[in-house]
Amino acid sequence: MAAAWLLPDEASAAAERLLVGIEAIHVPSLFWFEIRNVLAMAERRGRIKVGDALPYLLRLRELPFQDDGSGSDVASFALMQRHGLTAYDAAYLALAKAEAMPLATLDGKLALGARTEDVALLGPLAGSAA
Repeated sequence: MAAAWLLPDEASAAAERLLVGIEAIHVPSLFWFEIRNVLAMAERRGRIKVGDALPYLLRLRELPFQDDGSGSDVASFALMQRHGLTAYDAAYLALAKAEAMPLATLDGKLALGARTEDVALLGPLAGSAA
C-alpha cells in the first residue's frame, strides 16, 4: 500500500483516501527495510528518477507510522503455514490480528489470508474477493 502512496505508476485514489484523518499507521519493523528496497528498485528500474528515492522515503517518514516491533514468531509461522504467506506478509497479518486492527494491502494472497482470519481490510481489496 505504501508504494501506492509514493510511486507515480502505482498511484491509487483508494490508497490516498486511507490517509485522510489517520492518527497512526501500525507497521512491523521490517516495513522500513521493505520500503527502502521498493524505492531503490524503483530507481534502478527507471520507475522514478535517480535521486528521488530518498526524498520519497523522507516524505513517507512524515506520516504517523508506529513501529510495533518484529511481532510473534509463533503467530507469524502459523499464518505462513496456514495461508502460504511469506514471513514478511505474515508479519503484517499477525500484527493486524494481534492488535485487532484492519489491514491495508494491495496483495491478493495477503487479503485472502486476512479474510480467512477475520481481519478487516482497508483499500481497494476491502470489498472484493482476492
